[in-house]
Amino acid sequence: MDVADLNFSVSGRELLRKVTFGLTGGEMLVVLGRNGAGKSTLLKHLTGELGKGGVRMFGQTLRDHAPGDLARRRAALPQQTLMTFAYEVLDVVLLGRIPHGRRETDEDREVARAALERVGLAGFEHRNILTLSGGEQQRVHLARVLAQLWAAPAEPEKPPRVLLLDEPTSSLDLAHQHATLRLARDLCAEGVGVIAVLHDLNLAAQYADRVLIVSGGRVTALGTPEEVLTPAIIEDAFGHRVAVTPHPCLKCPLIVSAQ
Repeated sequence: MDVADLNFSVSGRELLRKVTFGLTGGEMLVVLGRNGAGKSTLLKHLTGELGKGGVRMFGQTLRDHAPGDLARRRAALPQQTLMTFAYEVLDVVLLGRIPHGRRETDEDREVARAALERVGLAGFEHRNILTLSGGEQQRVHLARVLAQLWAAPAEPEKPPRVLLLDEPTSSLDLAHQHATLRLARDLCAEGVGVIAVLHDLNLAAQYADRVLIVSGGRVTALGTPEEVLTPAIIEDAFGHRVAVTPHPCLKCPLIVSAQ
């Protein structure tokens, strides 16, 4: 995926300015920035929700893709997915299989169950989604996008795929935050390119291959966690002083507040 000179304005206010970056298969790119920096606006351009110019996916512009073909190879998990009807969990996950055929098959149900197991919700198939906690609902929707991108293990050459995650850990407890990002890393190992918007700098440091910092609608830093998560760059982007030290247990930076 390539984004080149992406600009976007609303009522004369520039929300994105000359945003340029790329994503390769098997890479996890984490997008960071303060509130209102343009992170979610950027993701909405990658999904085509706010226009299809400036973004190339799998070698073509978004407007050149057939919607169904693109939906089988690119999936997005928004910050919130409002559910107002008492659907069973399995039915929600099966929504991710719609791009794969008009009729629901036994294979679709097997994929949906496997996706639920992968997010730690095996046995929840017949639960009413409205009775679940916010974090459990978020994991159901994660299973839905996994089902959407699912490639059979026996498939010799899996097609290039991209997963877009907008604050996927926001409603999750500590253990499930890490479980979700480990799952994202597992998908990268399968060749999926992952873009995740996060707020936690230390989660970004631990799991990202590269970090992209957005400030005022512009890309102000792009590189490895060690290159980008420095006191000067973080203070410039977030207006807050930090100290950065080697993590005592992991091979990544550790960021702590210095004020």
